[in-house]
Amino acid sequence: MDFRPDAVGAVAAAAAGFGLGMSLIVAIGAQNAFVLRQGLRRQHVGLVVSVCIALDAALIGIGVAGIATALGRQRGLLDALALAGAAVLAVYGAQAARRALGAQALAAAAEGPSQTRCQVLLQTLAISLLNPHVYLDTVLLMGAVGAQQPAGLRLPFVLGGAAASAVWFVLLGYAARWLTPMFARPAAWRVLDALVALTMGLLATGLALPVLARAFAVEGAGRLAAVNCVLAGSESATTSPSLP
Repeated sequence: MDFRPDAVGAVAAAAAGFGLGMSLIVAIGAQNAFVLRQGLRRQHVGLVVSVCIALDAALIGIGVAGIATALGRQRGLLDALALAGAAVLAVYGAQAARRALGAQALAAAAEGPSQTRCQVLLQTLAISLLNPHVYLDTVLLMGAVGAQQPAGLRLPFVLGGAAASAVWFVLLGYAARWLTPMFARPAAWRVLDALVALTMGLLATGLALPVLARAFAVEGAGRLAAVNCVLAGSESATTSPSLP
């Protein structure tokens, strides 16, 4: 089998997008509870799942393309954004680790009045787009990480992030009746949060290390150049003929 470097890079970028997207989306929140509730009610599940996936994919794409376009030639700003993203991931990882030590559960009521497709669509849009965290996670954080990818690997990264949303929301919507007992157990969320904390820590490390390596390399090169200048000056002073 021929494993070409570009194919391997595309798979790695897609895996990075999938891992980060899944880590950000697996959390106890209003959107997940709403999708789970619609799955339990079996009301317009396809509409809800499709809208959530489409919104995530669009926002991730906007974030990656926008940040890459705005800062594509500003290596220093991209590095600063990468370090900021690594710091946010580290904070998210710490929060997930703290949740893993607590006791939480996701519950959604299956009862409720029947709703029209229009009502469900408006609710889905409101819960998804009126939450400021969705922009922090998809546009800024996913965008910052995706913009670090080479130009040819940004699309696989976006597709990986969109695939994470697709897998999660399809499971949440269509397997709600089977997943509800598991999500009602705090132990299940402890395991999920522990995995999220580990993934966040690895991603934060991978995002920060190249930036720090470049910074140290530049600093080392600058110091070496300064030493060479001093040595060259000293040699020039000792070899120059003295005036009578």
